[in-house]
Amino acid sequence: MIPGDTCQSKTRRRAVDAIESAEEDVTLTFINDCTKILPQNHHHHHHEKSSLGGCTRRRIKSLLRCFRPGRNLSGWILGALILMAVSTIFVKAILMTSFLRVTGNTNTGDFLHRRSNPLVASSVLLETSIEYEGDYDKDNQQAVQRNTLYESSTSTSVLTLSGSKPAPNGYILVRANGGLNQMKTGISDMVAIAQLMNAALVLPSLDHKSFWTDPSDFKDIFDWKHFMNALEDDIQPSYYKGEMLKMLKWHKVIQFTHTDSRLANNGIPDPIQRLRCHAMYEALQFSEDIELLGNKFVSRLKENGGRYIALHLRYEKDMLAFTGCNHNLTRKEAEELRKLRHKVRHWKEKRINGTERRLQGRCPMTPREAAVLLEALGYPSTTKIYIVAGEIYGQHGLNALREKYPNVYYHSNIALEEEIQPFSQLQNQLAALDYIVALKSDVFVYTYDGNMAKAVRGHRIYEGYRKTIDPDKQNIVRLIDEMDKGNLPWEEFSSKVRCLHEKRIGAPHSRLVGGSPKLEESFYANPFPGCICQKSRR
Repeated sequence: MIPGDTCQSKTRRRAVDAIESAEEDVTLTFINDCTKILPQNHHHHHHEKSSLGGCTRRRIKSLLRCFRPGRNLSGWILGALILMAVSTIFVKAILMTSFLRVTGNTNTGDFLHRRSNPLVASSVLLETSIEYEGDYDKDNQQAVQRNTLYESSTSTSVLTLSGSKPAPNGYILVRANGGLNQMKTGISDMVAIAQLMNAALVLPSLDHKSFWTDPSDFKDIFDWKHFMNALEDDIQPSYYKGEMLKMLKWHKVIQFTHTDSRLANNGIPDPIQRLRCHAMYEALQFSEDIELLGNKFVSRLKENGGRYIALHLRYEKDMLAFTGCNHNLTRKEAEELRKLRHKVRHWKEKRINGTERRLQGRCPMTPREAAVLLEALGYPSTTKIYIVAGEIYGQHGLNALREKYPNVYYHSNIALEEEIQPFSQLQNQLAALDYIVALKSDVFVYTYDGNMAKAVRGHRIYEGYRKTIDPDKQNIVRLIDEMDKGNLPWEEFSSKVRCLHEKRIGAPHSRLVGGSPKLEESFYANPFPGCICQKSRR
């Protein structure tokens, strides 16, 4: 044995000692053998080769022994973890650079591409005048300036030239969150974002975990073929540069897990605003089954030349819990709402003064308040009212409304049982039916300015003037409280209500800009300017 040659040395140990120090021995042996394998006397070349060969064989044997199960369990696990880490990095690299190859079962038709070489002809406008419709009270039309025309501009203000489709910078995956109309506005924003980034937009997936837990997919609610065809030839601005585009080019695939509030209301170029409207009001058409049944509802409500009001009565459990509003509810019902509000984690505001919020006009109107408003505006008791909402909360439900307006309809009593059965328990599809009825109503009244109210209101403006009543809730509740105290007679009350709403009938007006998105008018509630063109009569 050569002194100092660790590779040649052998040490006897107890079995227990050998097992406990196996990992340490392997590490030290490899380091020491590599550093001491050459003898100090450089003339012994044969000894060098012999020592080197014997050391190598023993190192291999030691390495194999260290990874035998039972002999060195920790080393075995470490090796497996290293192998898994390397494999994961390799697979991730493949996914980032070859999205379509990984999702081999994906139909190429599920990707929305754009054509190149578009021309924006902003000067091309409709020359036909708008027919104002949907009024019971024609005197209210005086609030609309007769010397002005308003019309949607998306269909005729964009010219496209066919050309080769450029390769997209990457793919955008979208998971739309929230209820039906929040998802619609989010998807419309993502269409514009995909256009800005020259990306292929994969057909969006829908939220299945919101309050209603609706399992419906995109193709269950929307006409997906129409959606793709309608957007295939739209404009493609090439000026957008930014961090998101750099990320897309690097990663090739970007997934947006939420789609709400992706684009601002104002300060967006008109071509992009028109694309948002085109997606929202034209491309996102409901599926054939939903459109067919929704139009049947409209026909039944308009039988024999009849007219109807669509009342978006958002007096539902989830909204009352979210807003903290409990006016005219029992203590038990108010406590149930409080518990629900604390249970839903993503609702940030937990301690709410419902009375104060109602006086500020920030609560959904009760069925009774809605009935009083309609009566004060002059709608007779024979008026047909379609309730655009889910189940009304509270033990009294719609009783106060039915006392004044007995002709109350909703999807469950206007449809035949076999017609509505396929949609039962599918809240987003039922909401789509309500949307169609609200859109085509003679008068649309909303009692809370939520996502559906914004979407329907904006859509009615986009399609031409259709009367939409925007209640001045803060003043209405104040006047109702004064009347209930006996301080205000009905005639005076009715006169004040009419005066308050003389110009709150959905006529086109320039969108109000605020200090922040939450303090300004929503783009989808009023797409003017951006999607509505204004012309003066000659």
